[in-house]
Amino acid sequence: MIKAIIFDVDGTLSETEEVHREAFNCAFKEKGLPWHWDQTRYRQLLDVSGGKERIRHFIEQYDRTYLDEDNLDTFIRELHLAKTAKYTQLVRDGKARLRPGVRRLISDAAGRGMHLAIATTTSVPNVEALLESAYGSEGMGLFEVICAGDSVPAKKPAPDIYFAALTQLNLAADECIAIEDSRNGLLSATAAGIATIVTPGIYTDDQCFDESSLIIESLDDLSFDELVSAIHQPAAIPESDTKNDRGNTGCLKYELWYG
Repeated sequence: MIKAIIFDVDGTLSETEEVHREAFNCAFKEKGLPWHWDQTRYRQLLDVSGGKERIRHFIEQYDRTYLDEDNLDTFIRELHLAKTAKYTQLVRDGKARLRPGVRRLISDAAGRGMHLAIATTTSVPNVEALLESAYGSEGMGLFEVICAGDSVPAKKPAPDIYFAALTQLNLAADECIAIEDSRNGLLSATAAGIATIVTPGIYTDDQCFDESSLIIESLDDLSFDELVSAIHQPAAIPESDTKNDRGNTGCLKYELWYG
């Protein structure tokens, strides 16, 4: 019996990635850095989960001159803090809205006594800004459990964040549904044994979602009962696929499920 829904945030609750990209570029300019991430570059960088990890990957792959920073960890942390400050301001200014069907699903699930949780690689301030923008001061209180940011050792596609959510919910994996928008998120949830619905976003619509239980364009496409009834247990995930290996070889672009 399904007792909880665990939501990803970026790209799932809200199509936030363009806001993140804008915030990164603003932070780069503020810090006097000669970087600008266009949409093509950002799509590539989204294969790396986590903002600080994304910055480090960019430096290692595209601008190794910054590897000579006296304290690279501090440099990345301060740059990411500047980006987070800009992002949260943009969200509070109304730049990010909930994706279609999200508000209804949260309301329907809560009305049926379902536990609601969040499992995301984004930081707590980012989650708070989005939920307050969408729901006001009561936003954070809608979710019984919020696992975010650096609360676990390894970020998606590792299953750590979902194991943490299950522990805090005190529920088994087969009592939960995860909702994700990306392959890294899907691999994270299914590696934890959680059946997963995927609603691809603007930066993930070319990814492989073979391990999902259901793929839909929008959460507005199906009712709460239809979503729950369509769920089946996910296939086992090879260990290598949870270690930042997208495993897309042989995968076709997703096809929408219409019932």
